[in-house]
Amino acid sequence: QVQLVESGGGLVQPGGSLRLSCAAPGSFFRINAMGWYRQAPGKQRELVAAITSGGSPNYADSVKGRFTISRDNAKNTVSLQMNSLKPEDTAVYYCNANVYRSTWKYYWGQGTQVTVSS
Repeated sequence: QVQLVESGGGLVQPGGSLRLSCAAPGSFFRINAMGWYRQAPGKQRELVAAITSGGSPNYADSVKGRFTISRDNAKNTVSLQMNSLKPEDTAVYYCNANVYRSTWKYYWGQGTQVTVSS
């Protein structure tokens, strides 16, 4: 079983910044895409940002220009720098990774709460 460990959530005022981090400790044959999803109360989980193993990012339109995703392949980590946060960014944020051990499989972190409020 692969465990993704998230950190960095919290309460921030509108316009503020937070940085989320996710680590996938252990030895894997390969990690392909990694990303961040979020789920607000009463809404479906949605993609926020993803990044390929080669470093190519992809963002939801709602966060373009404000969020930046990055990864460190040597450390099996992915981070999400969130700037100019808005109340509508409030959600539980989940890390996701496509990992190969004996087969390719997607794994999820436990989620971290981000609350944007004054």
